[in-house]
Amino acid sequence: MTFLYYFIFGVYSLALGYITLYCVMQFHLLYHYKKYHYTHKAAAFRKAEGGDSLPFVTIQLPVFNELYVVERLIDNILLFDYPKDRYEIHILDDSTDETVDIVAKKVAEYKALGFQIQQIQRADRKGFKAGALKDAMPYAKGEFIAIFDADFLPRPDFLRTTIAYFDQPEVGVVQTRWEHINQDYSLITRLQAMQLNVHFTVEQQGRRAGNYMLQFNGTAGVWRRTTIEDAGGWEADTLTEDLDLSIRAQLKGWRIVYLEKFGSPAELPSEMIGLRSQQFRWMKGGAETARKMLPTVWRSALSTGQKIHATLHLLASTIFVFIFIAGVLSVPLLFILPKLSFDAGWLSYALIGMLSVLAIYYVANVQAELKTGPWIKRLLKFILLFPVFLSLSMGLSLHNSVAVVQGYLGRKSPFVRTPKFNIQGLTDTFQKTKYRGAKISWVNICEGLLALYFGWAVIVAIQSQNLHFVLFHLLLGLGFGSIFYFTLLHMRVKH
Repeated sequence: MTFLYYFIFGVYSLALGYITLYCVMQFHLLYHYKKYHYTHKAAAFRKAEGGDSLPFVTIQLPVFNELYVVERLIDNILLFDYPKDRYEIHILDDSTDETVDIVAKKVAEYKALGFQIQQIQRADRKGFKAGALKDAMPYAKGEFIAIFDADFLPRPDFLRTTIAYFDQPEVGVVQTRWEHINQDYSLITRLQAMQLNVHFTVEQQGRRAGNYMLQFNGTAGVWRRTTIEDAGGWEADTLTEDLDLSIRAQLKGWRIVYLEKFGSPAELPSEMIGLRSQQFRWMKGGAETARKMLPTVWRSALSTGQKIHATLHLLASTIFVFIFIAGVLSVPLLFILPKLSFDAGWLSYALIGMLSVLAIYYVANVQAELKTGPWIKRLLKFILLFPVFLSLSMGLSLHNSVAVVQGYLGRKSPFVRTPKFNIQGLTDTFQKTKYRGAKISWVNICEGLLALYFGWAVIVAIQSQNLHFVLFHLLLGLGFGSIFYFTLLHMRVKH
């Protein structure tokens, strides 16, 4: 029994150590981010000027059953202030519903106005989004390829701005920051925005400033065509084809330019089913890409620091596995710690990780130059939302861990796109819409049981006055309970 006690404590300590290390390395990106903004004054965006001298651009819009937003997307793209004889629009339409007819109608409408636009369809969805992008390349005439998912509403000056940053021959990608048109729609959208704000400030700009590998985020960016071809093209063997191609391109010597202060508005998933499908795809795809690319990264000529940051970048989704392990094992530790022959107070080093996370999220969501409105209002909102964000992130740890483990084991699954419902204002609703079919799974059931598990741990801790983990268990219990509740609330079984 003593061996079991030390085994549990050892595994818990390793999980906590990994979490702390990851958080400290994220803090290192924060250091580079703050240093960059301290030494670089804000400059006006460059704009590509001219008409006939502008490079020809192919705009690719991969869509699948986007009944509610595809018309909005097409109309928005046609507002670009770029000469219409210098770009073409390819709608890569894999749809199987009314979206096909909507797209066909919009294509006919804009062709009559003199725009170069066409609907490209395939016999099957082989390779899903990556397959659509790969299959459409022979049709593309552009020197540059701009890509937008169906939920994006890029600004009219998008092309003139991004194209201007390809002034150096080694620049292969220009990526813009995601903005959120429905950030204040619900608690779910607010918490998503909080996390994405970290990625699109501290992480992306911190990596750029530290000369580490960045990533193309799958949308709202532009590729140099020769970069795609030189890096081997789109491959469908992971669910994050964007991250995969980004790594391959940078290992070939191409550079990604990130425009932190140029935003591209988009719609966040407004309900839990959509959020879960998006998280699953990102987490599993990240693990698949890590499995595929990490050996190549470590055999490359990158510096040791670049390799370490690239590794933690590719292993980012793995953090949820360690959060889940630490959470589950912390309950038996309530009873084990008094029986161990040493003081476990040294575990308080994990506070370093928590303070790092707090600093990173504060900078991204309160202090970042992009934020508007009174500072005190942003601060109060952050103080209220940050504990809720931590709780729900912990509540997603089982769901995300399943995705990560499947990714490392090589278990394949289809690309499940995140449905969007044209949610922009508080009066919009996703209740009476298609694309909301789901069935309760063993993961959902386990999330409900875990809520009870951690709730019981809180009660035991209070009764025994052993309060070492009470806050941790309270956040876990509320997180799993909230994920379970919202999943059932937003679920509608298909008939």
